[in-house]
Amino acid sequence: MSKKRKNRFVSRHRAKKSGLPPGTLPDLVENHSPEKVTIHVLEYDEHAFTDTVVEQPGMLSRYGKSGKVTWINIDGVHNVQLIEQIGNVFGIHPLTLEDIVNTDQRPKFENYEEYDVIMMKMLFYQQELGSEQLSIILFNNVVLTFQEVHGGDPFTVIRERIRQGKGRVRRCGADYLAYALLDSIVDTYFNILEKIGDRIEEIDDKLVTDPQPEVLETMHQLKREMIFVRKAVWPLREVVSGFERSETTRLTRSTQVYLRDVMDHSIRVIETVESYRDLITGMMDVYLSGLSHRMNEVMKVLTIISTIFIPVTFIAGVYGMNFEYMPELRSKYGYWITWGLMLTVMLLLVYYFRRKKWL
Repeated sequence: MSKKRKNRFVSRHRAKKSGLPPGTLPDLVENHSPEKVTIHVLEYDEHAFTDTVVEQPGMLSRYGKSGKVTWINIDGVHNVQLIEQIGNVFGIHPLTLEDIVNTDQRPKFENYEEYDVIMMKMLFYQQELGSEQLSIILFNNVVLTFQEVHGGDPFTVIRERIRQGKGRVRRCGADYLAYALLDSIVDTYFNILEKIGDRIEEIDDKLVTDPQPEVLETMHQLKREMIFVRKAVWPLREVVSGFERSETTRLTRSTQVYLRDVMDHSIRVIETVESYRDLITGMMDVYLSGLSHRMNEVMKVLTIISTIFIPVTFIAGVYGMNFEYMPELRSKYGYWITWGLMLTVMLLLVYYFRRKKWL
């Protein structure tokens, strides 16, 4: 396995420098340059919606006051100054902004007086498995989502449902939108696990038909991926449970029912991850056992061959000695008798091994 592939799942280091007080945003997130941030705003109610791209964070202050539900999606979180301006518009706590910018957070749910925060990992395949952090901030009528820019957009279906007025999302409040976003992320987990499951099936077939060394390398890679997935999805149950059972006034009883469904799905995801991990571990054990078995078979064949030729070698060694007075050396049929003796010993040994089912 190459070093480039080997280091793929190493977590990005936190950009917060030692000695800075909590809630202090760094001037620039480590290993990232200032990137273009896209602010996409969807404002809707049951009867109408508007779809807008906002250029300046200050323009966001007019949203959330009309009674309509407003979804503000920010693509790109490493432009720290712009994220800080958005935080000032909505009164977001500096600790929350720090967690948004430092994208190696563990999935979690936090309840503040004015808003609720959900942070989780979005998984994606772009030639290889990767993740990005999603931060959801729920106000009374406003939902803010902060995404990194390299993982794609998993919310296209939700946007289409809002535009076309399909489903309940246009008839419900901001809490239902937050639920829909959570549900969409959990659905992507199932898609990722399905791809991993297909790869496991392929390896399982190769393990039976052609167990080459490359299969072991692929299994090691899959095991690392499952550890990576487990780290992303294992805290999900706590996140959904914390949101559902929180005392926040921003979550209605009707949405709590749907959150229980997400809770069930998250448990299924975790169980699938654990099953795949056990399956990969079992496949590695089967591969190593098969390798050991093949080695034992080779050693058995070599041992049998050696056992057959040891007495023959002994006979040839005896008659290869250069003593002058050896009766058989002057016999007219000594050469053929020696060959017959050696062949007889060999055939008797082969017969004995086959009778013992060692051959």
